[in-house]
Amino acid sequence: MVQAGNSTYTDESDLPATIPVFPLTGALLLPGGQLPLNIFEPRYVQMIDDALAGSRIIGMIQPSLDGDHNDAGEPKLCEVGCMGRIASYAESGDGRYIISLQGIARFRVVEELSARAPYRTCRITAFLADLRTGRGDEAVDREGLLRAFRKFFEANEMEADWDSIARASNETLVNALSMMSPYGAAEKQALLEASDLKMRAETLIAITEIALARDGGEDGSTTLQ
Repeated sequence: MVQAGNSTYTDESDLPATIPVFPLTGALLLPGGQLPLNIFEPRYVQMIDDALAGSRIIGMIQPSLDGDHNDAGEPKLCEVGCMGRIASYAESGDGRYIISLQGIARFRVVEELSARAPYRTCRITAFLADLRTGRGDEAVDREGLLRAFRKFFEANEMEADWDSIARASNETLVNALSMMSPYGAAEKQALLEASDLKMRAETLIAITEIALARDGGEDGSTTLQ
């Protein structure tokens, strides 16, 4: 069961089969996570208007990593994204929305539908296992994950609220660190598509260790792109 705002999602009947999608390179939303977004392009402002009038659910997805385009000249989409509910929003006064999107479940694109609106819409199937919170918590190498990120924070002279981190569940910790990690589109997609929480944690540890080894300079500093 996933709680998003005032709504609870427990099975397939709670989720739409067709959703508007917001393609954004490098953006990662995971179930239970919170993603702030600044919406300013007119067609996506309309998307938010329409979502607020309906289910409040939109899908976050990356453009295809290979750079291919469809017949309409727009970037093709990755196969997997994550749907989220608009948990809060504010209007800026200059036509923009500032929203917070709370992750519900990942989805796989079945097909992109012909445009009936200026934004893109897809028929999807949801990863229903994502609705079971805490699934796989016990299998996560928590110490290995924290060790890798301690090195990352130290290399980049960053501070962390280690007291809050110590209190976080493994699921919250893995997903939060995945979302905040400063990696590229391919790495973010790999984290999104990891088969379970244990695999996501292992992928995150591996990416972090490789990046630290690759980018560590003579002064010990690390720059991740």
